[in-house]
Amino acid sequence: MNGSNRPTVVRTPAELAETTADLLDRRPGTPRGERRPTLGFVPTMGALHDGHAALVRAARKNNDVVVASIFVNPLQFGERTDLQRYPRQLDQDLELLASCGAEVVFAPSETVMYPDGPPLVSLNSGALGEKFEGAARPGHFDGMLTVVAKLLHLTAPTVDAGFKCYFGQKDAQQLALIRRMVRDLDFPAEIVTVPTVRTADGLALSSRNRFLTSAEEEAALVLSRALRLLEGRAERNEPLDLDSAVALVTSQPLVELDYFEVVHPSTLEPLAFNCRQTPFTGEALALIAAKVGTVRLIDNAPLGS
Repeated sequence: MNGSNRPTVVRTPAELAETTADLLDRRPGTPRGERRPTLGFVPTMGALHDGHAALVRAARKNNDVVVASIFVNPLQFGERTDLQRYPRQLDQDLELLASCGAEVVFAPSETVMYPDGPPLVSLNSGALGEKFEGAARPGHFDGMLTVVAKLLHLTAPTVDAGFKCYFGQKDAQQLALIRRMVRDLDFPAEIVTVPTVRTADGLALSSRNRFLTSAEEEAALVLSRALRLLEGRAERNEPLDLDSAVALVTSQPLVELDYFEVVHPSTLEPLAFNCRQTPFTGEALALIAAKVGTVRLIDNAPLGS
């Protein structure tokens, strides 16, 4: 930490590499023949909340050096107005990151990340990125993978050290795509999943929640209630009866359901079984998305794991 007890903010890849290498070299137990140090990385777009804090705390618990990034990635936004609307609150974010133990924050400008404008070469999320959230936000996952790939390259230790990257279970489709990218393209990074953080009432934390009215926030709780219904049935090896869970959501007039599916946790392919009659065994993932007022919310629940 620097003298102000805030993370050191770096703006360029060169500053990032120099700062992290210096911190890793100075960690106890790193001389030749002793324990290999590790760097934990948490990529974000800012507007941080307790869900991001959980990621940083998990990284702090298990790594010698913790780096977070704050970059609002234009490639992930379909409309410029959405990009401009996204909250920017660097000072507030730095306070949260300091309280969780992040030592370095990489906060590059758009020019630093994309010096020649939008990249001519980018990643394609394939069929996995075209369904669910990809269908609602065409191109979103291509932009997400492109920036995550760049950030993994830029943040990877330049000295001999392990590299762990932390993502939340809440964005399950994003997580599945990142895991597949790391496996397919042989990134030297371990992807660590952190469970979804919720309010006391069960609403999954999201930077979008700030746009909900009090009535809409109350209505949005039906999403987690429906997921808990399926979780309970899965734990008891009962038929999931997805139709009744869907009916629970659609009974809330302020909620407009987009999708509610039970899928394979890695491929996100729908599972072929009778949700009303077949006792549930094995593992699956329940995915849900809905519009509450003007706000699109997503949530999910691992089943049987």
